[in-house]
Amino acid sequence: MIQAWFTRQQASKLTGLSSRQLDYWRKTGLIRSQRTTPGGHARYTFVDLVVLRAARRLLDAGLSLQRIRKCLDSLSRFLPAADRPLAELSLVVTGEVVLVFHGDSAFDALTGQEWVFPIAELAAEVENMQQHQPQQCELFSTGMHKRGTVT
Repeated sequence: MIQAWFTRQQASKLTGLSSRQLDYWRKTGLIRSQRTTPGGHARYTFVDLVVLRAARRLLDAGLSLQRIRKCLDSLSRFLPAADRPLAELSLVVTGEVVLVFHGDSAFDALTGQEWVFPIAELAAEVENMQQHQPQQCELFSTGMHKRGTVT
């Protein structure tokens, strides 16, 4: 597979981030590009673009840059094998909580507290619902009887 390298301008266009943001994030270590030219210009891989877009989406969801940094620091402790968490993990922002979906578990990116979803209960409800599919006449006649239009 041929490795494609993207310039700062191309990365900016593809991610919706300004060149200034890219430079700042690279200098402060939030995001690192995989390569630089002899003149010190960053070159970005496709995976770098995924990371940048994920970071931008976190910003768009209302997370501050400081909070994103804290989440990434925490994730490096909780999941040391995840070298590039923004590219390797699924993150969901729900209000003040950043949930990380990893394998069969979900946990808070800052605290590591695991979130337990009652998936078995939901699966049983879905199965029960699928076993008893109402007939069209049940759907309409029940509603009409309640309104008193059908006797």
